[in-house]
Amino acid sequence: MTSAADIRVVLVETSHPGNIGAVARAIKNMGLEKLVLVRPKEFPHSESSARASGATDVLEKAVIVDRLQDGIADCGFIVATTARDRDQNIRVLDVRDGAQRLVAESLRGPVALLFGNERTGLTNEELLLAHLLLRIPANPEYSSLNLAMAVQLVVYETYRARGAQHVSAPGSIPLATAEEMECLYTHFEEVLEEVGFRDRTTSGIRLMERIRRFINRAEIDQNEANILRGILTAIQGRRRRAGARSNNSTPRESVL
Repeated sequence: MTSAADIRVVLVETSHPGNIGAVARAIKNMGLEKLVLVRPKEFPHSESSARASGATDVLEKAVIVDRLQDGIADCGFIVATTARDRDQNIRVLDVRDGAQRLVAESLRGPVALLFGNERTGLTNEELLLAHLLLRIPANPEYSSLNLAMAVQLVVYETYRARGAQHVSAPGSIPLATAEEMECLYTHFEEVLEEVGFRDRTTSGIRLMERIRRFINRAEIDQNEANILRGILTAIQGRRRRAGARSNNSTPRESVL
């Protein structure tokens, strides 16, 4: 994953201290650490710390400035977010495309991601400082997002743009191998034959194909494959015991 050291989140005139804490948590979740606060209404604040939920280090290192220009003075590339239509001739990108551009520019130098006040957003004057405008697709009949939600969506896209991929936790159970799956399917066929289960479809010949398809879609791990085979073995054992009892029983004489 590419470095995130030169990507900063800038909040302008945030009115609710809880949102500042929630934003700190969101950016730390996505591997960022730089937070700039422009004229926050209340900060520091106990609610900010409570909502940060483990990201208080981001709050402690947050830079507080009186002017937006001071918070982005060393940034070579600025991206602004807004949900409203504007008259300025500013290039507008979808959040995913905008995040990719932001990450690319961060490799060249510091970049900033601007978010406005919860009620009014960024002013037209503040937007003029940006190189491009970023929009989050949403229901046109109700497109307003909570500040922390908006930040979470954008920094998630930057996280993905930096090359993040899901990595299985150490010690997680590996998927069943092709050989183990073949053993499972062979076992299935044996049990289906023993219990007399038949394909009821018109062709009557594709039962195992269907079983293979839905189990493959589940992407089972080695433990799960063993569980299924254990169930099949238990079914076989139960039938064999039932068969033995039936063979050992003597028929009763009919009484008229």
